[in-house]
Amino acid sequence: MREVTDPIALARSHWEDAGWGGEIADGMEAVTSVMRAHQIMLARVESELKPFGLTFARFELLRLLAFSRSGALPISKASDRLQVHVSSATNAVARLVDAGLVQRRPHPTDGRTTLVAITDSGRDLVEQATVALNTVFADIGLPPAQSRALVDAIRTLRRSHGDF
Repeated sequence: MREVTDPIALARSHWEDAGWGGEIADGMEAVTSVMRAHQIMLARVESELKPFGLTFARFELLRLLAFSRSGALPISKASDRLQVHVSSATNAVARLVDAGLVQRRPHPTDGRTTLVAITDSGRDLVEQATVALNTVFADIGLPPAQSRALVDAIRTLRRSHGDF
């Protein structure tokens, strides 16, 4: 049987051979590993959500609305909580409106603000999609202690870059 080489480890050795060892090679390997892990996780998530006609971005918006007290939020607040540009949130809202999963409503006290509100069918769909997605979250491919350590490490990285 042929031994499989980790392409990221191979890239690291090329980095070191080129004279970029130590912290530079560590950083390249870390960044490349995180980006590849993102691709793997996103593919798993998108695969689970596809039968529901949802992308992860649309699922996140529906889940956020379902978690909110009133089931409605201003688009700007939703974009802030999801940490996406307001234009991305607006695009997701448009797709969800077309699917009948959310609706736009005028804000009751601020005429300049539009609320996005989850519909009953949106609530039903996000509940079903959450059950499916929880199968991914239940087993991300790491033991619980390593999963927790990964979250802690990424939180440190996010904080050091001003993410929160």
